[in-house]
Amino acid sequence: MASEETTPLLLNTKRQIRNGRLYVAAFSAILGSFVYGYSMVLPSAVIPQVQEDDDPSMHMNVDQISWFGSVFAVGAIVGGLIAMLIIDKIGRKHTIMMSVIPSTVGFLTIAPANKVWLLLLGRCFTGVAAGITASSVPVYVSEISHPGVRGFLGSSPEIMIVIGGLALYALDLVLPWRWLAVAGEVPVLIMVILMCFMPNSPRYLITNNKMNEAERALKWLRGHDLDSTDELNQIQHSIESQAGTQWSDLKSPFLFKPILISVFMRILQQMTGIAPTLVYLEPIFEKTAVSLAPKYDAAIVGFVRLVTVIIAAGLMDKAGRKSLLYISAFIMHLAMLTLIIYTLKISCNPGNITVEALSAKEPYEAISSITVIPLISIIFITLGYEIGWGPITCLLMPEILPMKVRGIAAGLSVVVKYITAFVLTDIFMHAVDTYGLFAPFVFFGVVCVVNIIFTAKCVPETKGRTLEEIENYFKNIRTFSIAES
Repeated sequence: MASEETTPLLLNTKRQIRNGRLYVAAFSAILGSFVYGYSMVLPSAVIPQVQEDDDPSMHMNVDQISWFGSVFAVGAIVGGLIAMLIIDKIGRKHTIMMSVIPSTVGFLTIAPANKVWLLLLGRCFTGVAAGITASSVPVYVSEISHPGVRGFLGSSPEIMIVIGGLALYALDLVLPWRWLAVAGEVPVLIMVILMCFMPNSPRYLITNNKMNEAERALKWLRGHDLDSTDELNQIQHSIESQAGTQWSDLKSPFLFKPILISVFMRILQQMTGIAPTLVYLEPIFEKTAVSLAPKYDAAIVGFVRLVTVIIAAGLMDKAGRKSLLYISAFIMHLAMLTLIIYTLKISCNPGNITVEALSAKEPYEAISSITVIPLISIIFITLGYEIGWGPITCLLMPEILPMKVRGIAAGLSVVVKYITAFVLTDIFMHAVDTYGLFAPFVFFGVVCVVNIIFTAKCVPETKGRTLEEIENYFKNIRTFSIAES
């Protein structure tokens, strides 16, 4: 069976990677993911504070709140399209650096905003930056990584997204909303400075016939004491074998299967409801009469997400991708069922505390033990997501996409992801307002079952495989083996 094959390339992955510069390069890139995670969940902290602002013109109705949450996805769609156009032209490194421009403009628009439309505009710009980094950071990290640590490094963008969100929740405890936007500029500046000193992807350089520069980049990433000749030759051979690929070749399973898997994984990832859950985290806790103040609940959820995604990163190269995807979807499904039952109970029981009562600014007290159920449910929804469908979707996309279409297909996947996220985030609050909080989570719970089936039927196991071996899997119909040249 394919899972039992031993290939020449795979044998080399057992070697210990001690060159710290590889990790520095990956860290520099994933700071873009930190900014993405920070800006994505910004409404969770900003909406409650803005609603209490002394300026009545800053108060938002349901429609404006929905747009404030969802317009980020509109910007990300634009960012994904931009990445599709430039990632193969200027390279992965410089595409990541380009995200600094819309990110800076976005935060500087939000910080002094005195009208709701300025908040929406700034949020849209930060979304453009997110779309660019979501397309380029996973590709860059995957292409510079050694196969022995690609599972860990490939999941690191998701780790930094989670850390970015946790940083926002933590700063929300001590900073007013305008200063939260100012604080978002700090990692943006650090990222662009560090990336100036990092090499471009060796695979991108070879594609553009820059062999000497590619060799220097690979030696810098692997260490001068490690012979990288075999790896360089395998990359070159793989790229040369695709030199004649045309868009008409999309009918070939080698191209269309990994593209379809990447696109559908992005859609299913978002249809679990993670985007609206995180964007409206504090409003959700407001509506469920949870015992603690929503901002503390959000910080707890952010901390649990961080611990979970770090554990998942450590398991990525041991447990395998598919098993974690199964566990992830199953945990999310059970947690959503619990939240559905709870929200149905409180919406049908007139004796329970309502949103109106909570909005009277009374102190949060431990009303009864049942009021911790929403917090526990949301914790397990995010825990399940970060075990598998969060980091693995991000990791698999650059792993399975052929080099010839990796940049464009990565951008396409991100565009599709954010179209899905926009639709869900925009209608979430309207659905809650019309039917109750349980309604969207019924849909999300069904999607989790679909995810389990999709994983079983369509997703290949890529643990321990080089990018060239994974390409061979789609060329040779479910076999990873590469004959020695």
